[in-house]
Amino acid sequence: MEKVYIGKIVSTHGIKGEIRILSDFPFKDKVFVVGKRIIIDDVFYTIRSYRVHKKYDMIVLDGFDNINEVLFLMKKPVYVLKEDLELAKDEILDEDLLHFKVFTEDGMEGKIEEIFYASPQNKILRVLFDHEVLIPMNSPMIKDIDKNKKMITIQFIDGM
Repeated sequence: MEKVYIGKIVSTHGIKGEIRILSDFPFKDKVFVVGKRIIIDDVFYTIRSYRVHKKYDMIVLDGFDNINEVLFLMKKPVYVLKEDLELAKDEILDEDLLHFKVFTEDGMEGKIEEIFYASPQNKILRVLFDHEVLIPMNSPMIKDIDKNKKMITIQFIDGM
């Protein structure tokens, strides 16, 4: 039972028990769905309603109808079970990607040291070979990603 961090409860909204979550989780469409379960303090809760308000994900949980009933959840981290995510074949969590090996087409092996975002849609891998290389995930340098073997095959462009 592996949990994946999806965000943090930052406040309530209104008086009917709506919770405001701050999340930069890349697969929100698989988590914030009516009927899906989330985990707060190792307790499972079911999402009764969901909407986006400004930069927040707003949810109401089953069994809670009043602001006073949800105050104990404030400032808590929110998780989901990894198996509940139902990721597609080409979707990989960043924390899983950190365990992948990177191979060049000519046999060099590297290790992903860090993943960061240059913009919300531009994920960058910092890979350490005998030198450091920054590789955008949407780059033509990436030739293959094998989730089962946990490996990425790349081809350097001229000058690298």
